[in-house]
Amino acid sequence: MLVLHGHPNPGSFNRALAGRYVQGLARSGLRVDEVDVDALAFDLRLRGPDFGAQELEPALLELQAQIARAAHLVVASPVWWGSVPASFKGMIDRVFLPGWAYLYGDAATPQAGLKGRSARVLLTMDAPSWWDRFVYGRSASRQLERAWLRFVGIQSYGVTRFTGIKNTDSARRDRMLDRVEALGARDASQVRARFPRVAATSHPVGADEATAGRVAR
Repeated sequence: MLVLHGHPNPGSFNRALAGRYVQGLARSGLRVDEVDVDALAFDLRLRGPDFGAQELEPALLELQAQIARAAHLVVASPVWWGSVPASFKGMIDRVFLPGWAYLYGDAATPQAGLKGRSARVLLTMDAPSWWDRFVYGRSASRQLERAWLRFVGIQSYGVTRFTGIKNTDSARRDRMLDRVEALGARDASQVRARFPRVAATSHPVGADEATAGRVAR
């Protein structure tokens, strides 16, 4: 299990929600690793016409290895300007490269390189739900779930949106936290059902590290 924290503020409610989701996951006994994307040292910009020409920083190489080991990703991010923070978008651009995450061959559609994994997306925003739906068109949800995760072959367990955060009181936030913890436990059960022979104290489940993330050419 791998948590990708997209909110740059460790004290944010988004981080609190991700933490409670992790508590739900932890009931399964499987190992959970967490990555603060904003704290990674890397150039956010994908440079040059050749995606493969830009050398990956050590932090991104390690992140690729973590993704390759993971059976389940947790994507926790705020919605800013209808999208995700720049550091998180930069991570997607730099890490999920052709030849590793996907490959364009002779077919019209690409070959996904990260099949066999699942993901849950947790989004927070100050805007109300109706604004996200009718004004933004749920742009961040579509970007992360359809344009990113599904494109590289990762099965989405869904996008869970927590809206109107700015105007929530402590009682409502407590309900949100309880809800996301239960969601984490439910998702963990689905992951374990896919890998029933994995022991509770084992290495994170997922595709074999030697082949994960490699697209057949």
